[in-house]
Amino acid sequence: MALKVTAASEGDRSQVAALAQEVQQVTGNSVELAYVDQGYTGQNAALAAQEHGIRLSVVKHPMAKRGFVLLPKRWVVERSFAWAARFRRLARDYERLDTSLKAFHYIAFACIMIARTTKELG
Repeated sequence: MALKVTAASEGDRSQVAALAQEVQQVTGNSVELAYVDQGYTGQNAALAAQEHGIRLSVVKHPMAKRGFVLLPKRWVVERSFAWAARFRRLARDYERLDTSLKAFHYIAFACIMIARTTKELG
């Protein structure tokens, strides 16, 4: 898992290169495709990811959107963030340091993965 914590004032597209580099470092350059939301559209984000060997596939909303629409692939990320939000420290942004927030996310996702693994095995 790779995680990049930034201030809310920083844009998503400007973080693509740093996150792509961290993803490839953690996975041993095995990631080829990343599904992203519409916040990552544009040539700069695509080029920044391509420099690290990752192709971005933007999951777009359908034109006639009425009510809840399940978007392919994107629900996996949204579901994961919903699971993490169950952890009290991650429900709100209480942390002053980005390293603390990052650590709590790692702990939360480790707990989630352990719980899901033990549920599947037992």
